[in-house]
Amino acid sequence: MTISRILVANRAEIASRVFRTARKLGIETVAVHSDADADLPFVAEADHAVRLPGNAPAETYLRADLVIEAAKVAGADAIHPGYGFLSENADFARAVEAAGLVWIGPAPESIEQMGSKIEAKKIMAAAGVPVLEAPASPVESDLPLLVKASAGGGGRGMRIVRSLDALGAEIAKAEAEAASAFGDGTVFVEPYVEAGRHVEVQVVGDGAGNVAVFGERDCSVQRRHQKVVEESPAPLLPDAVRSALHEAARNAAAAIDYRGAGTVEFLYDAASERFWFLEMNTRLQVEHPVTELVHGVDLVELQIAVAEGVSGVVSTGSTTVTGHAVEVRLYAEDPAADYQPQSGTLTTLEFPGDARIDAGYTSGSEVSTFYDAMLAKVIVHAPTRDAAVRRLVGVLRTAKIHGLVTNREQLIGILGSEAFRSGEVSTSLLAEEKFLPRTDDPGAPVAAAVALAETTRRPGLPVAWRNVTSQPQRTVFEDDSEDGLVVEWYGTRDGYRIDGFDVIDAGQDRVVLEKDGLRTTYEVSIDGARIDVDSSFGHTALRKRPRFTDPATQTQPGSLLAPMPGSVISVLAESGSNVTEGQPLLVLEAMKMQHTVTAPTAGVLAQINVKPGSQVAAGEVLAVVEEETA
Repeated sequence: MTISRILVANRAEIASRVFRTARKLGIETVAVHSDADADLPFVAEADHAVRLPGNAPAETYLRADLVIEAAKVAGADAIHPGYGFLSENADFARAVEAAGLVWIGPAPESIEQMGSKIEAKKIMAAAGVPVLEAPASPVESDLPLLVKASAGGGGRGMRIVRSLDALGAEIAKAEAEAASAFGDGTVFVEPYVEAGRHVEVQVVGDGAGNVAVFGERDCSVQRRHQKVVEESPAPLLPDAVRSALHEAARNAAAAIDYRGAGTVEFLYDAASERFWFLEMNTRLQVEHPVTELVHGVDLVELQIAVAEGVSGVVSTGSTTVTGHAVEVRLYAEDPAADYQPQSGTLTTLEFPGDARIDAGYTSGSEVSTFYDAMLAKVIVHAPTRDAAVRRLVGVLRTAKIHGLVTNREQLIGILGSEAFRSGEVSTSLLAEEKFLPRTDDPGAPVAAAVALAETTRRPGLPVAWRNVTSQPQRTVFEDDSEDGLVVEWYGTRDGYRIDGFDVIDAGQDRVVLEKDGLRTTYEVSIDGARIDVDSSFGHTALRKRPRFTDPATQTQPGSLLAPMPGSVISVLAESGSNVTEGQPLLVLEAMKMQHTVTAPTAGVLAQINVKPGSQVAAGEVLAVVEEETA
């Protein structure tokens, strides 16, 4: 069958990615979108779009019936699931085929076989693929152990156990998390490899036992069991191990007559040069671009060709590897605040041209609280690993990303670290060090103050010039101190005078400063009270402090403010009850992650302003704790 119109049952970056290949092949495209996503780029990129009323995934992208109805309304003859949401839902795949549509993915039976990690291990063991197994009655020498959910992934329902006494409690917690996240509380226990590497192999099968292998990727740099940096080929991998990994992945896919693109994930112990099967993802992976770049292949095009039944698409021969590719995931999150997700307006998102950017957002996009916090994937391909890493750091440094806190500086720190540059990384890297942003550039607030002053300049007159100068001008920016971050300056006939800096050139969007003989150019973006400053030192976000405080913005002492927009999942204490410092009081959910709000001090929970299901804005007063008095 020849596909003429594809509906992508997904959103943002992956929807745009599939549309790009479809356009190349001359296939029409259909987007489905929630209300929160109506203005995102992927909707406009599609030839047709169908609204899924609502915002939460459960009422939009996870509604199989609405997605299939949308395909019928739009006249689509095929559905591509992307990743996440319904991509590994066997019932959805069957429903798509039952509706007379082409399912661009593996057979539903393959999804079911690999969807249960317990059953998948049995199949892999039978196929001769090494698997990790914990003894039925573990002892101290078997520690540490890992409790994992049989269904789902992304770190949910996963617990590391370092004490046998804690095993029962951790299993119960993992079961509860798994039941909440996946509707299936089944968990299992396996040995935990402390400094293992996450190495996965890309496969494409034709459904008749033939499997092509497109090399491997190293995805060891993770936070909360979710990948942050991925690369191909995997560094420091002995040729014998590489060949064995490829063969194991081929056998794994062939064992279930796999059809389409999939990934077989392994845990690799570099010390012993042994590896074990983790799971198989029966879909396209987020990190697939690094494989495409080093193998010169379009994996989405192969997915479509296999779904159309094109013969000869899958070749079991070796594929050529050219150069090295590295990808980072740019998240709207604050690594310094335990990876707290961010939402709001992404005022600027601009990258230099020397990279592949797979983005779900653009300048001016609204980032909502309903979905994953990933903004874009930034990928660089170069002849060598060192060259790719160096170029990727350059791309990240010179990108303009304004409006939201992101993990950009952390990514730069990771890529520049000796641990990463050496190639000897493991899944414990970010547990040992967070690579948090360095100290801000002292010239950035000076450049911001000068640019702000330039906005008040009158033609032919110096800024803030006085015949008799009694004191300097003061520009104050918000920070954690009571006085704020203060820049003092004078406006003279000859320009600006600022202690420690020479102002070489000044404008509303560009300021050149010299300090101790070093001249630096700062690009400044002013958006109301927010000022973004970019230079070779990095990015600094500032907010000008108002001269007078609005009483309406003052909050009652002991107020618990929402750290982000989101929905209230549960309220854990009653109004009027006594609480202790650090006691959990409420649980919020934003961007598929839960966050606990705790009592800042011991006292009485004087008021609660929300209830389960309430939608709250960042900074909204959730509750008030009145401190105990003697």
